[in-house]
Amino acid sequence: MPLVQPLSPDHSQETKQLAEFFNETLGFCPNSVLTMQHRPAISKAFINLNKAVMANKGRVTSALKRMIAWVSSNTTGCRYCQAHAIRAAERYGAEQEQLDNIWEYRTHPAFSEAERAALDFSLAASQVPNGVDENIQKRLHQHWNEGEIVEMLGVISLFGYLNRWNDSMGTSIEKDAVESGEKYLSKHGWTQGKHG
Repeated sequence: MPLVQPLSPDHSQETKQLAEFFNETLGFCPNSVLTMQHRPAISKAFINLNKAVMANKGRVTSALKRMIAWVSSNTTGCRYCQAHAIRAAERYGAEQEQLDNIWEYRTHPAFSEAERAALDFSLAASQVPNGVDENIQKRLHQHWNEGEIVEMLGVISLFGYLNRWNDSMGTSIEKDAVESGEKYLSKHGWTQGKHG
């Protein structure tokens, strides 16, 4: 049972508009945002940050941003965000072979060296203590410019917030997110955990 119950997507006109925004990303408004809506200023700030972070200004694709989010969420252990990130990666055009082999991104041929550098960055930056070192920096700069690295760290930081929010809140996971989690992640032990 979640710490705080999410509000209904029809709670108010403002909440309804928030729900509509997320229909593109996930096909539904996440319960995390509906919980934030208990304090509308938080949900508004979160959505504006989400829009800014997920805007594509360089070569970091929408699909790669969602795979970065998955690696970050997997590192922190947030099962809610893992399912959301893999679902969003699927909806934003990640290759089927990448979705099926996300756990093996370091060795699977579906991933380029540039993608591996980005995903290793996500893994290192999401650890506590932080694992970003000179090797990670060097590999990033071989493949990405500074603006693109800022975009990546924006995704990692956004999901740091979401991982903390959803694991502490015990946010109930939505049916469609469960389906994506089971489809791509359950073969490696993913379950709803506390989010059931």
